[in-house]
Amino acid sequence: MWDYTDKVLDLFYNPKNQGAIEETNESNIAVVFGEVGSIACGDALRLHLKIEVDDDKILDARFQTFGCTSAIASSSALTEIIKGLTLDAALNVSNRDIADYLGGLPEEKMHCSVMGQEALEAAIFKYRGIEVEHHDEDEGALICSCYGVSDNRIRRVVIENNLTTVEQVTSYVKAGGGCSSCAAQIEDLIAAIKEEQETTAVRVAAEIATAQAQNRPLTTVQKINLIQAVLQDVRPILIADGGDVELFDVEGDVVKVVLKGACGSCESSTATLKNAIEVRLQERVLPSLVVQAVS
Repeated sequence: MWDYTDKVLDLFYNPKNQGAIEETNESNIAVVFGEVGSIACGDALRLHLKIEVDDDKILDARFQTFGCTSAIASSSALTEIIKGLTLDAALNVSNRDIADYLGGLPEEKMHCSVMGQEALEAAIFKYRGIEVEHHDEDEGALICSCYGVSDNRIRRVVIENNLTTVEQVTSYVKAGGGCSSCAAQIEDLIAAIKEEQETTAVRVAAEIATAQAQNRPLTTVQKINLIQAVLQDVRPILIADGGDVELFDVEGDVVKVVLKGACGSCESSTATLKNAIEVRLQERVLPSLVVQAVS
């Protein structure tokens, strides 16, 4: 038997916001849904959103879930978290936020929180008219045939949740949970991601340490090189959503970038700049850096 928290059990036995949202004729209200999973694979979720068009605020959220205790509780938790948020703020909700709201989930059930995050993204992208094929991380090379999981999707969940083992990946996206013939590929991908991250961290730390030892600020060339290194670390997350980023110019502490693909056409690009790019640059290069998008 799984060790569920009281919050998980409460939202399973007494789920909040279960059901669909009916269409409306109000001109300033939009109703949309996003769905992920399949009954054949054991879990499926359809997330319904009622959106105030003028300010992109989520007025109501409801769910229809086919799945286990964790799936129902995670879906219910998600609807509680996002009600009242703007769409940009909702896009920053991670599967970890869902799990934390529940007081934690068994690691083997973390895929339920991931499913909620993906359904939310699917609904918002659908509302904004971004085609699924333009942002879906499953456009990458297929790794797990049993559950249809791509290398891009695995890469994203590994980076966002700091996963280190095949078993953890299976818990989050089910990859490797069928015939397990893809376990070696998943292990290689995890190792490659870790190596990329360590290489970036070492390079950035060395450049900064050299500048500090010589009691001088980073040169423009050093700054650009470090920014490029961090952007290379960020790109896999953006690529997993069908987007990308390219450095355009650096003027003092202003980093100008070009957002491409789904990132460029998405109204949540501001959140992407601030949360996925600017924060990392401030942590790893200079706390004074500010990121701006150029067309």
